[in-house]
Amino acid sequence: MLHKLWLLAVTLCLVLPASAGAKPGSISGYVRDASGTPQMGAAVEVVGAAVRALKVFTDEKGFYSAAGLIPGVYSVKVSAPSFLTALREGVGLRSGTSVIVNVTLNTLFEAIQMAPLRGPGEDDDWKWTLRSVSNRPILRMLDDGSAIVASKSETGDGDLKASLSFLAGSPSQGFGSVSDMSTGFSVERSIFSSGTLAFLGNLGYSNGSGLPNAVLRTSYSHKLGDGSEPRIAFTIRRLAPPDLNLHSAALQALALSTSDEFTIGDVLELKFGSELQTIQFMGRVNAAKPFGSADLHLSPNTVLEYQYASAIPNTRLEKGFDSAPADLSESGPRVSIAGYLASLERAHHQELSLSQRVGKNNLQFAVYSDRVTNPALTGVGDVGIASGEVLPDIYSGTFTYHGSELSTGGLRAVFQRRVSSDVTATLDYAYGGVLDMGRPGVQLLSARQWLTQERRHAVAAKLSGTVPRARTRWIASYRWINGEALTPLDLFNTSAGQADPYLNLFLRQPIPCRGFLPGRVEALVDVRNLLAQGYVPVMANDGRTVYLVQSARSVRGGLAFTF
Repeated sequence: MLHKLWLLAVTLCLVLPASAGAKPGSISGYVRDASGTPQMGAAVEVVGAAVRALKVFTDEKGFYSAAGLIPGVYSVKVSAPSFLTALREGVGLRSGTSVIVNVTLNTLFEAIQMAPLRGPGEDDDWKWTLRSVSNRPILRMLDDGSAIVASKSETGDGDLKASLSFLAGSPSQGFGSVSDMSTGFSVERSIFSSGTLAFLGNLGYSNGSGLPNAVLRTSYSHKLGDGSEPRIAFTIRRLAPPDLNLHSAALQALALSTSDEFTIGDVLELKFGSELQTIQFMGRVNAAKPFGSADLHLSPNTVLEYQYASAIPNTRLEKGFDSAPADLSESGPRVSIAGYLASLERAHHQELSLSQRVGKNNLQFAVYSDRVTNPALTGVGDVGIASGEVLPDIYSGTFTYHGSELSTGGLRAVFQRRVSSDVTATLDYAYGGVLDMGRPGVQLLSARQWLTQERRHAVAAKLSGTVPRARTRWIASYRWINGEALTPLDLFNTSAGQADPYLNLFLRQPIPCRGFLPGRVEALVDVRNLLAQGYVPVMANDGRTVYLVQSARSVRGGLAFTF
């Protein structure tokens, strides 16, 4: 008996100090119905292997919080009258941290007829965090100062999710744009309880010149217990050959990308990864495009970040555009030609930013350094006879022109305010270098020697929000620059103040199906540079006027189905 007591005492001595060093954490979030209405009085049960079930209830805003939880893996069960019970499993909680688990409750009818859809920018709970790179996961902070190292989607970990979109109109960004008519699709399936396998792509329609533009991507990500999520993706792209007497040569590219993240002491957050590309187009080119960032949390409302990127980011992700994960025009590679020799655009971006939340206001100040070699400039118009200097896009009436190197530094200041629960306003000021035409009206063949680097100021105003009853998501922005420019100012800006040049509109409108179609249907409209501003005239070979632009006017829209 004494021997057993002695063993028990030794065990307690070993276990208790380890348990004492673990700081309690919390799991909290919002419970809403499919229309976004907060659900007051919903019962939330938090169950873990090391603790008994902890039951809390949501307040008038649909918010719940289960505090005092020891580190471990938990399940969150939410139930409310007239709704189906929702279950979120595998919620990892680390020492002294908080995890947000937002839950959407559905009725039986909604579960059959309306699969919930959520775009990357639809949840405003963490919009104060001004993101710096498109490939970094979103980090949130609670009002009480707790750092959040992991989050779960409202839609949960469904076994199978799929979407299909039919889009008309090209983004008009030179060689490599998607077809006038294209189909985007995505299929995601949860495997091994914490892994996600995805297959997605964008397929265009041929105009009689052979196979159309297309991109296919497959990816796998695995959610670990510590909140990190390693990801690997493989992408295949094919761009239809330009009608340039290039022996019908199509551009074909393969890319393998990997990324990972981890935290040090819940204060320093590191993200890193790289994409390896091999491109076959008038020869073979290989490229490595690394990226990474380091976030230092100086206080609950203050983040100091350094980030490095080697590819211009995809700006369509913010809009939740269905083609965004596999959109040819935004996912590269960007190529141009000079003297019938192909060149791959290469970029290097370094940025140091400080983000601060003050009440309802969010602020960011950043300084950056950019270097872009072989920049692929965008042109508008029919260039006529092949010259070996331009790559026309057979779908949009635009072309790509080989520019001179851009090497510049600059700064950015962003101010964002939540005007109401449905409207957010953002102001963005930037100062830096752009490429400009030193002499107007020159011949396109000799325009490169007249390209100069100029310093410019740019101011952008952006309003975004959701119409409550119609659930229309909209973004309207205008970006002004004090002079001509052939490249956008602050190319790598992915903060909350990011906006395309000049006047832009985006609408995403749910369409009631009334049981006619399964899943959810939405109408999409994306308009860029509506007033066709910033066009710089140059002369084509046959004397016609064409234009070099930092953003071509384009109208794109269609229907998106989510199952």
